[in-house]
Amino acid sequence: MIRIREAILVEGRYDINTLKQVVDTVVLETGGFRIFHDKDRLKLLRRIAQARGLIVLTDSDGAGFVIRNYLKGVLPRDRIKQAYVPDVWGKEKRKRHASKEGKLGVEGMRPDILCDALRRAGATFLDGEAQKGRDTSDSPITKADFYTWGLTGRTDSAARRQRLLQELALPAHMTANALLEFINAVGTRQEIEAILQHFSENH
Repeated sequence: MIRIREAILVEGRYDINTLKQVVDTVVLETGGFRIFHDKDRLKLLRRIAQARGLIVLTDSDGAGFVIRNYLKGVLPRDRIKQAYVPDVWGKEKRKRHASKEGKLGVEGMRPDILCDALRRAGATFLDGEAQKGRDTSDSPITKADFYTWGLTGRTDSAARRQRLLQELALPAHMTANALLEFINAVGTRQEIEAILQHFSENH
């Protein structure tokens, strides 16, 4: 398992599953072509890119390059790195048929190929160094934490999330899952607990 500073942006959840077995960092998804119309998602990606850098890793087929080229125009170029997987012919085990172009996507790549793609993209490898902005003892925030903090599962959870979103200058209708993803990418447990403590003191 290698650790890198930048977050990685892939096309879908199966790509995330593959990357998570290879690299220790935040891995996000575009949701395929949905990213073209998701302004809130783009705002989130821009902020994550500014905070820690972002590596774009799409499939090597035509659709992957359509998404990649779109992102080049809407994300801050100086905070984005481009990682490319080679053309490998075949089909992923979970699929009944090969893709339209007959190429393996990110999810079908071997770990060494993915590591090489990240290395060639200029990823910042962390050899025992803490992730920027995160203490090594700071464990990832989970949905269970959200429940404990009253951000989900309570009668006033929606209102508490709205206050937190406002405090973090995030879109008001961001989902709990998107908020969780954002905090784990650029925030810390201590920061969120401090904000929520402030809410309680001023309730």
